Amino acid sequence: MVGGFEVGAVPYNPDGWGPPESTATLAASSNLPLNVPFAPFSRSDKLGRIADWTRTMNNPGRPKAASDSVFDFTNDDSFPANADEDMSFRLVDGKPPPRPKFGPKWRFNQQRTQLPQRRDEEVEARKREAEKERARRDRLYNLNRSNVNATRREAAVFKSSVEIQPEWNMLDQIPFSTFSKLSFSVAEPEDLLLCGGLEFYDRTNDRITPKNERRLERFKNRNFFKVTTTDDPVIRRLANEDKATVFATDAILSTLMCATRSVYSWDIVVQRVGNKLFFDKRDGSQLDLLAVHETSQEPLPEAKDDINSAYSLSVEAAYINQNFSQQVLVRDGNKVAFDEPNPFANEGEEVASVAYRYRRWKLDDDMYLVARCEVQSVMEVNKQRSFLTLNALNEFDSKYSGVDWRQKLETQRGAVLATELKNNANKLAKWTAQALLASADMMKLGYVSRVHPRDHFNHVILAVVGYKPKDFAAQINLNTSNMWGIVKSIVDLCMKLNEGKYVLVKDPSKPQVRIYEVPADAFENDYVEEPLAEEDQVQPPGEDENGATANAGTDDAAEKVDAAQA
Repeated sequence: MVGGFEVGAVPYNPDGWGPPESTATLAASSNLPLNVPFAPFSRSDKLGRIADWTRTMNNPGRPKAASDSVFDFTNDDSFPANADEDMSFRLVDGKPPPRPKFGPKWRFNQQRTQLPQRRDEEVEARKREAEKERARRDRLYNLNRSNVNATRREAAVFKSSVEIQPEWNMLDQIPFSTFSKLSFSVAEPEDLLLCGGLEFYDRTNDRITPKNERRLERFKNRNFFKVTTTDDPVIRRLANEDKATVFATDAILSTLMCATRSVYSWDIVVQRVGNKLFFDKRDGSQLDLLAVHETSQEPLPEAKDDINSAYSLSVEAAYINQNFSQQVLVRDGNKVAFDEPNPFANEGEEVASVAYRYRRWKLDDDMYLVARCEVQSVMEVNKQRSFLTLNALNEFDSKYSGVDWRQKLETQRGAVLATELKNNANKLAKWTAQALLASADMMKLGYVSRVHPRDHFNHVILAVVGYKPKDFAAQINLNTSNMWGIVKSIVDLCMKLNEGKYVLVKDPSKPQVRIYEVPADAFENDYVEEPLAEEDQVQPPGEDENGATANAGTDDAAEKVDAAQA
């Protein structure tokens, strides 16, 4: 027998909606469930749940209410507990602050109310922008380290400055980390001989600015000489007179002194003859050129025939330096002559303004070093003669450096120099070391740029700035004691070797130097065309009997590259 569902009696309320308020009526309807809550509502309100049978009833952490939890809606948002709380509720104003009504009246009236709030918001906005900028820089830095730098270093692995032959015997390899800890102090050098002639520096070049730039001229008739140590007749004479034990040039010494800053490969030939040591450069060595963007993280084009490749830029920079060093002089025929004329020039030949100072340093009780140092100009300061070195930095494309010289040189010259110190740290350090070796009173740096980024024939001078070598060395963190410590350690190492010929090679992919023992006739038959009758000494094409290279000017870029490749 199936039982029926009894709804029960529903009391009638004649006074309005809802159950009657009289207790009698409630008592009469005793068949209703007890403790059923009643929530008053308006006809315009949405109806909530009457009962929730899905609610979990066995939660030990929740205290049991006196009423049936199925009908308990005290925490339900559908039924507001108190109407008074609804009246006091206000929505938080999320609208942006009002735009200022520009004018002195608004600023005066709103100073105490709006400005503090806006200042806090501006501080927070600046913090958020700074965080975004910091994250962007970190992302770019990591991208450069992982991609660009790796690509460039891998490309440089196979570009050694000299081809290592299988018969060469590697004797030692020295990591650059050992060079940074070396220190050695030397006394002031003595001048053994001064040769050549110098022209005076034109002070009007100091007033050159990007707004009144000056076109870089080409000096086709002046000859420049890049003679190695053993081909120098003065050094041969000094060696025969037993004036020293070690012989070198300022270009070779500066390469050794600044080796820890180098990235590209280089090599130096070492010859041990009796108790003497000669540091030489090979014919056609990279030491005759000037590296551009060597220490930059921005990769250069790898194609050798590209005008912005590392090789093409080094050739271009070498010719820019030669022409710049002659253009900033007073060309009135007035020269300062020294003890002897230029030892590499023929009689009647027009030579560039240069003086060679043969100087001697004491390395040990019975060991002296003689080096040929160069200065390019002279200047009268307070009725005293001051020697100058002249060098030029060249801008080829601002997208590689990120700094446009024409816009920044006048207002932010320090930023331009800082960028060059980052991209050309080794080149600037070598120039400073050469100025210190020659005891130059001033080093002039010229800023030379292309007329157009794609035109590597024509250039303009944008500025010329002078620095004292010692102050500039301190600025670029070049320690003279460490420089001489590197030279002294290499000299001591080479003096322990047997008589013969050796070559120091900077590894193209690792910060280290290797020492190879090579045959006695190495590097002598590379460019044989016709042996000279005088000394049976072969010279590369484009050099005279003294091993001097004559500059043919910058008339044709193809001639530049062909001459350098030869």
